[in-house]
Amino acid sequence: MSSQKSELPIHTTNGHAIASQTAAQRSTSPDGTHDDARPHLGRISEAERSSELDPFASPAIYYGESHAPRKPKKTRTLSVIESRGEKETHESYKPPTRRRSHDAQGNAPRRFLINVADTLKLLLSREDTDNNVQITIDDVGPKTLSLGTASSGGYRTFDIRGTYMLSNLLQELTVAHQFGRKQIVLDEARLNENPVNRLSRLIRDSFWPNLTRRIDGSNIKQVGRDPKDWTADPRPRIYIPKGAPEQFEYYTPIAREHPNMRLDVQWLNEKCDDNEYVRDLNNAPGLLAVAMRRIADTPEGEPDFEGLPFVVPGGRFNELYGWDSYMETIGLLINDKVDLCENMVKHFCFCVRHYGKILNANRTYYLCRSQPPFLTDMALRIYDHIKQEPRALDFLREALLAAMKDYHDTWMSAPRYDPESGLSRYVPGGMGVPPETEASHFVHVLQPYADRHNMTFQVFVKAYNYGHVFEPELDEYFLHDRAVRESGHDTSYRLEKVAANLATIDLNSCLYKIEADLARCIRLYFNDRLEIPTEWRAKTHKAEYETSSYWDRQARNRRRQMDKLMWSEEEGMFFDYNTKLKQQTGYESATTFWALWAGAATPRQAQTMVEKALPKFEALGGLVSGTEKSRGAVGLHRPNRQWDFPFGWAPQQILAWTGLLRYGFEDDAQRLAYRWIYMVTKAFVDFNGVVVEKYDVTQAVDPHRVTAEYGNQGSDFKGVATEGFGWVNASYVYGLQIVNAHMKRALGALTTWDTFKKATQPKYTLEDHGHVEKRVAAKPLHPAAQPNAQPVGMYGSKTAAAEASADLLLDGHKGPEPGSPHASG
Repeated sequence: MSSQKSELPIHTTNGHAIASQTAAQRSTSPDGTHDDARPHLGRISEAERSSELDPFASPAIYYGESHAPRKPKKTRTLSVIESRGEKETHESYKPPTRRRSHDAQGNAPRRFLINVADTLKLLLSREDTDNNVQITIDDVGPKTLSLGTASSGGYRTFDIRGTYMLSNLLQELTVAHQFGRKQIVLDEARLNENPVNRLSRLIRDSFWPNLTRRIDGSNIKQVGRDPKDWTADPRPRIYIPKGAPEQFEYYTPIAREHPNMRLDVQWLNEKCDDNEYVRDLNNAPGLLAVAMRRIADTPEGEPDFEGLPFVVPGGRFNELYGWDSYMETIGLLINDKVDLCENMVKHFCFCVRHYGKILNANRTYYLCRSQPPFLTDMALRIYDHIKQEPRALDFLREALLAAMKDYHDTWMSAPRYDPESGLSRYVPGGMGVPPETEASHFVHVLQPYADRHNMTFQVFVKAYNYGHVFEPELDEYFLHDRAVRESGHDTSYRLEKVAANLATIDLNSCLYKIEADLARCIRLYFNDRLEIPTEWRAKTHKAEYETSSYWDRQARNRRRQMDKLMWSEEEGMFFDYNTKLKQQTGYESATTFWALWAGAATPRQAQTMVEKALPKFEALGGLVSGTEKSRGAVGLHRPNRQWDFPFGWAPQQILAWTGLLRYGFEDDAQRLAYRWIYMVTKAFVDFNGVVVEKYDVTQAVDPHRVTAEYGNQGSDFKGVATEGFGWVNASYVYGLQIVNAHMKRALGALTTWDTFKKATQPKYTLEDHGHVEKRVAAKPLHPAAQPNAQPVGMYGSKTAAAEASADLLLDGHKGPEPGSPHASG
């Protein structure tokens, strides 16, 4: 049995993190590094204890050990006593008629002395009028609550007013209750904090830690369970690849010594992506092992291991996901969580080595399915942060070797590679109905076939999965359905019933980026010759070493084919290419901007895309996934799809911003980032700190309310949002790196983009035509960018703060002075 204890939060079924640690964790590991040198959630260092009065400390510090001895300082009391018999010494002196006292407030921060349970109960009874344990602009309570100040021992009171402050109070009390606090001293600064600063702080100090998981004996019972396991006997189960026998030897004693855990440890077949084998595993689905590291041996002298922590998307997605991890890495690096990013790359290398590809996620039903590949860019971003470390070059080498093997065996092999076009497609393996979907998801598709065969729904599904009935139309349907899921864009009318035939602009942009990255890295870091060890050689490409010239040639060929088959000069954008019909699809998708991110577009194409394509996608809250025109009409019999208009997703924003910056369109990148951050912040302020998987970017008031298909992960919480959603968290902190300081201040005041633009730019721009200056009206916004409702502000009404901010900004930017060279005649 493993001797290790959990040093990360153990995530219980209700999603709350309980930190624990033991002295055993502070031992020295076999690699010579001391455990205390590693960052551990739940530990409180002496430096952190010294900052116990920091009003913005993380919850583990603010409500943890450092909060217990914290005592509020008494404010200085000034007293004067009347001396009625004394002679006045100055004509202006007027003695007081009574003894009096008053608190010297000055600049001293206000703090409140709060009984947690009583205040929480009172707050919800007064303010949560719709009984969802959240305080939002939908609630119609009095929007005010009096709290006793700590300086007066609770005697003097101060009113907390407005939706934002009251919802923050609810969040703080909920967290304090989770930490077992009965009474707290709460800084007012945590209630009226700038919302941009607050959300950024929560992402760094709470959301990332609460999204962090690892897989080992300390928590296999929790992480081994699958909320998407629809079998009759769901239980924790883990599959070990034949190439990792040490993990089988590690988990087997744990299962034997803890029978109540009901942990099922199984070997995985050598050929683990065989369609029939994976189908049969659906009767006993389980977790797939990922990378572990060796730690100090057990007291019995047995080898011991611990899982490498990684970040999950959130909601019902609690595994190591493919492209989610790349997007999360962008935000994690900004928040200096480099070790988590390194770990995720190591997990992907493990997956490529043992499972043959970077998986959709590490569950058995994903063994035949990948996701958009981002490994080289992910590794290079991390390398840039650790390049001074001795391990950096080895880390980069392993990541590049894994990327090459995945490139050849997954994306440049049949059936994904189309030799005629020279482009690649999403065409995963698999048989039958995707098991991870809810049982009712395909009823509308399958029931007519069940009726045709005179079978019940369940009987027909089993008969179809095992080939007892033959339905070619269904085979074609699920071929494309699996391809949609591998694309990560599940689901969209752009891909429905055609995905496996499409060489998509998103996938081929990713592959172009991989080719270009490999050429550059081999040339710069490995002296233009990278040796390929036997275990990393692809089945379809047996080279013993790689040079930059091969990858340069691959990149040029792909770019030429993308220009020839996917670029439309008339529309000014890239389209997916149907390899079966030999034509572009014409579906307008925000994935066109992935070509900018990858560097696959020429400067002229980039300029054309900004002029022609960008206005089609720009909406109130950023980029919409696809245009309304391409989506078509929706209704009862043709419902909306979550990756179509009017919804916007963090990956599309991140990649578009990066692409625009790459080609020098900084103003456009800042504008789009501003729109997205404003929308996320506005929902955060008005709806109790909510941060969700996707948004309706055309809505001004409640963009987080998305009813398409699977609902919206991250919106179902009580009291306080503990995780946000992985790639939205990342997009927020990344977007704040793009906007300037002026924009950040305006976002903190919830100033819309249109208001900010009017306040900081002249109404007209000047266009110089030789010696004649002509006023040109600013380019009109896309119709979807116009607000369809009056914004609701921080305090439950129109944004007074934003309007005041706009007035100040306008006062500071009145345009050219009369008589100046730029003033109009």
